[in-house]
Amino acid sequence: MPVDVSAEVIANTPLSGHYNVLALAAPAIAAAAAPGQFVMVKASRGHDPLLRRPFSVFEVLRDRRGLPLGISLLNKRVGPSTSRVYSAKAGETIACLGPLGRPFTVVEPPADAWMVAGGVGLAPFAALAEALRAREVRTTLFYGARRSEELFYLDFFRNLGVALEITTEDGSAGEQGRIVRPLERRLAARDPDDEVMVYACGPEGMLAATARAARTYDRPCEVSVERIMGCGMGGCYSCVVPMRTRSGGVHHVRSCLAGPVLRGDDISWE
Repeated sequence: MPVDVSAEVIANTPLSGHYNVLALAAPAIAAAAAPGQFVMVKASRGHDPLLRRPFSVFEVLRDRRGLPLGISLLNKRVGPSTSRVYSAKAGETIACLGPLGRPFTVVEPPADAWMVAGGVGLAPFAALAEALRAREVRTTLFYGARRSEELFYLDFFRNLGVALEITTEDGSAGEQGRIVRPLERRLAARDPDDEVMVYACGPEGMLAATARAARTYDRPCEVSVERIMGCGMGGCYSCVVPMRTRSGGVHHVRSCLAGPVLRGDDISWE
């Protein structure tokens, strides 16, 4: 069951003029969180903004004994809520409800894990990479951004033994172009008998392209969808996702309950 806590800000680490990582003391949430789950956060005490904002659990923070201490959030400042998260000070408290939602399926060897991230879609993959490392799963991060200044935590993933495939739209780091291109090349080159699990989070166009590529090469794919959420617990129906039915029709699910992690093949991307 999710818990609602007033989480103290442990640290606020700016990554750029728009991105930061906020560390929160929330041991009960950290103990229960699984990779791909999220929290609903409100960084102000008043009614502006009125609603909480969903954030993927970026990292599970632990003390020296390995006990869960809190969580971190990867934030991009784009509006009032995310601006308050960006400017939060150590010692302040933030309302934090979670963990919520359906997590990723964490594979075991001999399967390989390929994580595909676009921009702030990196958010669920730090926790997932740590879970995969604990199972000794060979892992690759396909990470795309508009420019090199928007690539973060590369050393974190390298230190976990994660292989990196990088693209930027302006060519300032890695291969120029979209991240699905190297993914498709790697999928085409891989032996069909090898087990590969594809995970993705980022803009919906990237998710759709990733799901199509995985389906082309008969690979399982889970995507973490980004939807506006008013409550995070299924009450407001603001986060619906169209899903294919077995009969060829479409029905809708609430991503806060059925997701945010969904099978890429099951989503109606049209």
